[in-house]
Amino acid sequence: MTQEEKSFLEQYDITRYERPSIAADIAIFSIREEGENTNFRKLAKKALKILLIKRGNYPYKDCWALPGGFCRPEEDVYETAKRELYEETNVKDVYLKPFGIFGETGRDPRGWIVSNAFLALMDSKDCMLRAGTDAWEAQWFTVELTKKELKKTIDVDSIYIETEYILNFLKQEDEANFSVKVREYKQFEHYHERVRYEILDNGNLAFDHGKIILQALLTLRKEVENDSRIAFDLMPELFTLTQLQTAFEVILHQELLKANFRRKIADYVIETEKSIEGSGHRPAKLFKRNVEAFYKE
Repeated sequence: MTQEEKSFLEQYDITRYERPSIAADIAIFSIREEGENTNFRKLAKKALKILLIKRGNYPYKDCWALPGGFCRPEEDVYETAKRELYEETNVKDVYLKPFGIFGETGRDPRGWIVSNAFLALMDSKDCMLRAGTDAWEAQWFTVELTKKELKKTIDVDSIYIETEYILNFLKQEDEANFSVKVREYKQFEHYHERVRYEILDNGNLAFDHGKIILQALLTLRKEVENDSRIAFDLMPELFTLTQLQTAFEVILHQELLKANFRRKIADYVIETEKSIEGSGHRPAKLFKRNVEAFYKE
């Protein structure tokens, strides 16, 4: 650094500019059993779950929100996300990837707060939620996504699409169920895409977390379609091919042909000598990741 630059920095006053607070919010997904399995001859139904925190303080007291928090001094936002993830679940070294920045004016009534949103995937058996208190509660919700195209206009060099999404958050207790409605405005013009989201009904969610969760789900589906390796982060160290296929089907919300699926993932798995007793079925072979194929470019 030159002396001239040092002198400039010594005189520079960063307080001349308004600065936002920086936060990290984490959409944590897992594949978990749906309800209680009372038929030992059938495999328990699985569902995609998201971890939500019930807020104990204002704003949005008693509403559900994504786990997250503010960056500490000298802390990178990625380190903030890892810390918050560990504090909420006691899990380290899981899939954690940023997918969006949310800084829209008015998104937080406390002031100018910019949130860096992260997608996290884990095997929930490793997860230990913090014990609830009068001011704090964490719960896994089944999250279901439906969509309806409202408008589509095609011109010579542009396309405009309006889509309405409904996010259903479900628990076994009926009183905890709620829905969120978000509208997507998508414009393709000059070979580029612009997307905007508007919350029409926030249900029982805090802040703009309906937008964040919707974009997390859409990101997860797109990632699974484009690169199947991401779905393995929902698996334990050893898994059956049926468990793996179920994870794909739950995320993509569609049934897959067994033969086609197994050809698709054949290079990514290695059969072990271990097996697991199925529910009323013959023992199923256990597989593990083929690390060499899994991480190659």
